[in-house]
Amino acid sequence: MRILVTGSKGQLGNEIRVLAEDYPDFDFIYTDVDELDITDQLKVTSFFDANKPQVIINCAAYTAVDKAESDEATSYLINATAVENLSKSATKIEALIVQISTDYVFDGKSYLPYSETDETNPQSAYGRTKLAGETAVFKYASKGLILRTSWLYSAFGNNFVKTMTKYGIEREELKVVYDQVGTPTYARDLAKAILDIIPLAMQHSGTELFHYSNEGVASWYDFAKIIIDFSGINCNIKPIRTKDYPLPAPRPSFSVLSKSKIKDIYKIKIPYWSDSVKNCIQRLG
Repeated sequence: MRILVTGSKGQLGNEIRVLAEDYPDFDFIYTDVDELDITDQLKVTSFFDANKPQVIINCAAYTAVDKAESDEATSYLINATAVENLSKSATKIEALIVQISTDYVFDGKSYLPYSETDETNPQSAYGRTKLAGETAVFKYASKGLILRTSWLYSAFGNNFVKTMTKYGIEREELKVVYDQVGTPTYARDLAKAILDIIPLAMQHSGTELFHYSNEGVASWYDFAKIIIDFSGINCNIKPIRTKDYPLPAPRPSFSVLSKSKIKDIYKIKIPYWSDSVKNCIQRLG
């Protein structure tokens, strides 16, 4: 099975690269913006015609959440228009497109884990453009798989684990918000789930929407504490409220995702969040 991974130099794309050797039946093609500009429909169509991927895992995304508030057009181009391009071209060659989405499509006002059928109400430019990407898959893909995830981190790229580790070493104290609750997700766990699901997802037509994050619930403060503790760093983590750390883009105060659907249908086992943080930090070390 030939699998195209777009945005392959990011967190999720790199984790797929690492896991690839465990999936000898998959033939991977890795691209990033230098090899394939997915915002250009003609280039996408030409690439698909030449390479005939059976699966497209779209790891490309505009993830600068705060910057998106002042540059929604660029965010939309990458998070929505590019997804439309990929979906249209995938349909022409009867390929499956796997699109990664986000907890930011919700307003965070719930107190129960969000299911796939809950109403979306994004509060940020990033959330709006990612939701538009979901809509593009539903509209243009003949075979699609949308996976919403949250608080992604890995051994690659820039993320909360690496930021806390860096600043924890440099500073005696770090202030971290405690009134935003969700679930950290290790990109390696998400990558494995995607690769395990693909053969089954290929058997279905239409687009399915699923939630995937690690198990459990945490605040950003909890997340930071675990990172510092597991890293053996001597740094005090001080809890603060969101209002004391204002940012351009509003964050969902509650974005825990229900994984019941993906576990019921695909029978996957999802690791607990702090176990995965420990696993990631061991790899960093």
